[in-house]
Amino acid sequence: MKQIAVSLFLSLALAGTAHAQCYADYKAKQDNPLRLHYGVAQVSGACSAGNATAQLRSRLAAQGWTLLQVQSVFGPEGLDQRKASAGQFYLRF
Repeated sequence: MKQIAVSLFLSLALAGTAHAQCYADYKAKQDNPLRLHYGVAQVSGACSAGNATAQLRSRLAAQGWTLLQVQSVFGPEGLDQRKASAGQFYLRF
């Protein structure tokens, strides 16, 4: 019984950790003059495209950017492969 309780506790703890580490890659733009960028951002809460879209839309708008598209959501295992492409917009927003 003790082993079951420990296993359940560890499963819940790991699920919470995985839930907390969610990232999204996205495309955004500014007008006048037109500027485009690709970026990677950390997302809190549910790791879904809908949640990422809601969060990024407001974060980017506060800095004068318009979110065009959330391309994907992923865990920390996808960060390294996107870092070079995101450049200055890697974890900026």
